[in-house]
Amino acid sequence: MLVADEFFLIAHNDTRGRPKLHSSATGLGLAGCLLSELLLGGHITVAGGDVSVLNTRPPSDALAHTVLDQLVGEAQHRSVRIWLSFLAQSAATSVGERLSRAGVLRRQESRRLLRSKVGYVPVDPNAAAWPATRLRVLLERSDPPPTLADAVLLGLIGAAGLTREVLWSVGPRAEHRFTELVASLPPPLKELATQTEAAVGAAVLRGSL
Repeated sequence: MLVADEFFLIAHNDTRGRPKLHSSATGLGLAGCLLSELLLGGHITVAGGDVSVLNTRPPSDALAHTVLDQLVGEAQHRSVRIWLSFLAQSAATSVGERLSRAGVLRRQESRRLLRSKVGYVPVDPNAAAWPATRLRVLLERSDPPPTLADAVLLGLIGAAGLTREVLWSVGPRAEHRFTELVASLPPPLKELATQTEAAVGAAVLRGSL
């Protein structure tokens, strides 16, 4: 799974699909994940609080392609915080739809009075629970070694306030490894995680969380 897909599943209940975080924190965390996918693919970089496009070659994933097109089309806006705020507005729906197309989630629409609400329910609860379990195992064992995508996922999990979902049953060694992996991120990915955490913090101060 891509970074945002795993983050989405960890941030939602693995049986009913209900969010574990406030929608603002979930959206900002997913926005950071979507940017990290482009960063890992060599399409963008992050430095000094700005996003820069390095490669306009379309990514193979349709959602990543859409996000890259938005970055290219609005090149005058470079602030990471602006892009996190913008992408956060639709990130949950975009990633939910991607997981729905992959057969991991089932789109569910409910009506209340004059409003309709769309949610995403796991097709297989075990598959939905796997990302959090996988990360716990990764932190507790030395094999297999974590990938860069694993490390940035952990960084964004921490930034959004989801750490307990991964660390709730692990020992001190795993907690130390979590901190170590996030601290060892390359500067662009580390800054993305830091900017995401700051955006979540600002949302708290505004009363959005």
